[in-house]
Amino acid sequence: MIQDKFQFYKPCKLLQPYVRYYWIFKSEELLNTYTFPIGCPQIIFHKRSPLYIPELNTTQDKLTISGQVNFSSHLFAKGDIEMIVAVFHPHAMNLFLNIPTFLFYNQEVSGYDIEDKSLEELAMQIFECEDNAFCINRIEEWLLSRIKGISSYAIYKSKRIDTTIKQIYATPQTSVTELSSIACLSKKQFEREFQSHVGMNPREYTRIVRFQKALAQMQYQPNGINQAQIAYTSGYSDQSHLIREFKKLCGHTPMSLMKIATPYSDLFTNPI
Repeated sequence: MIQDKFQFYKPCKLLQPYVRYYWIFKSEELLNTYTFPIGCPQIIFHKRSPLYIPELNTTQDKLTISGQVNFSSHLFAKGDIEMIVAVFHPHAMNLFLNIPTFLFYNQEVSGYDIEDKSLEELAMQIFECEDNAFCINRIEEWLLSRIKGISSYAIYKSKRIDTTIKQIYATPQTSVTELSSIACLSKKQFEREFQSHVGMNPREYTRIVRFQKALAQMQYQPNGINQAQIAYTSGYSDQSHLIREFKKLCGHTPMSLMKIATPYSDLFTNPI
């Protein structure tokens, strides 16, 4: 998507451990863009035309919950777009929906299918409101109201998973055994909790992180890239590993991707 058509909003202090940011996108133009797995789940409110995703042969609902994905995809719309999106930290969305995030894995799920009356009421208010800044405030109020109902134990478990995610960000080579030790859980317990909170298993999520770290480096090297250096810095075992993973996740090598798209790391860029 064209970055200058976005408006980004920072969450309030109480929500910053859970929500990365909100964004609004409005356009009357035909949309045909290529997106990569970003490593963060989202709740999407379409005030006008929703987006079509050919890889899933589906059109997003007006209220859509977008889970973790392990593939790149195209987004299409025939103009008349106005959408508001809440982007969560990888471990946090399930706290607000009270549903394991893995149930949204590689899917665009209608928010009406989870039968959450409070979320449906929020969506109705968003769709009836013309002031998008007010809509962001209403989403924040809804999220803050949900926090009050979250048990301290659930927040504690979520923080343990968040700690391991930060370790993956810093050092993607960290083994699952070491991550489970950081979380003070057995390996099986850790893998189960990680998948419930994040939406995919630790190994698969690490693949997304490495890919996004590589995109972040490519983003700031517009005049040419050193694939060996990117591979080393992003946690790949070597340049061949980098190329293989890129082909799996976006269908291109790093060099060929540079020819068709401008690399941009959603995960390692703070747009606010």
